[in-house]
Amino acid sequence: MSMKTIGVLFGKEQTFPPALIDYINNMPIDNIQAEAIKVGGVKIAQRMKYDVILDRISHNIPFYRSILQNSMLTGTRVTNNPFWSIADDKFFSYSLALKMGIPVPKTVILPSKEHPADTSSESMRNLIYPLNWEEIFSYVGFPAYMKPDVSCGWKDVYRIQDAQEFFHNYNKTGSITMLLQEEIEFEEYYRCYVIGKKYVHIMPYQPRNPHHLRYDADFTPSRKLEKCIKKYCLDIMNSLGYDCNSIEFAVRDGVPYAIDYLNCAPDAELNSVTQRNFDWFVEHMAKFLVEQAQQGRAIPKEYSWSRFMQVE
Repeated sequence: MSMKTIGVLFGKEQTFPPALIDYINNMPIDNIQAEAIKVGGVKIAQRMKYDVILDRISHNIPFYRSILQNSMLTGTRVTNNPFWSIADDKFFSYSLALKMGIPVPKTVILPSKEHPADTSSESMRNLIYPLNWEEIFSYVGFPAYMKPDVSCGWKDVYRIQDAQEFFHNYNKTGSITMLLQEEIEFEEYYRCYVIGKKYVHIMPYQPRNPHHLRYDADFTPSRKLEKCIKKYCLDIMNSLGYDCNSIEFAVRDGVPYAIDYLNCAPDAELNSVTQRNFDWFVEHMAKFLVEQAQQGRAIPKEYSWSRFMQVE
């Protein structure tokens, strides 16, 4: 049996990628090895050596994303599938969750404060001016959060107390498309790792604490709440087509609201997530990637966009 290779594509991370590679290479299995990816210029439709790739960085580097999509032509299994993640935006994902019966905060998408590149006021003829600000503020309420529709991490996120503070911060957002979202005053908060649409790890999380103490939360989910959160996690993963994600829930009056769940490369650094959570993530990611490698390459049966979004 030929050797199968799992490649890990990553950027600034220091602890998770080497720990994952070592864990896989020390598993009691034959004919599967893991390594850090090395790549240069790639020819069109070129077969890569990797049977499976874990992608931790292409959301920031378009060159890598194109290589990953190209690799799927020859059957490489990629986590997360770049044909899904390329279509991500938060506004649609909130709408999708709501349609599935998953509670989400009241949310409004806003046109960018400044015209996008290579456009002018003539390009915006279909946009009413001024916007219906009173209606928007009445629907969302204050305090609220303003954040980009497409982003990773907490970049350009503002907590807004009133209309004056909204406009002060909105004027700084340039050509970024922003969301204005209801603040959920929570009693409990949970961050969940979800891998392979089946492995779920619920972590009590206190975002009000300093960063190094956010996993030192003084609450745990009831059995009923845990079951509900797990169901919502798997529903979200299946609807978005992700195999790796972190999903955050703010619990108000016993109801978990899905707050943040477009994290294609969730934070997994040891000094950030603590030893227990780090170990879970390494173990279950390794298990999932090995399962993928054991299935063999996913050779396309037809060459269509939808086929690459439905890898078997």
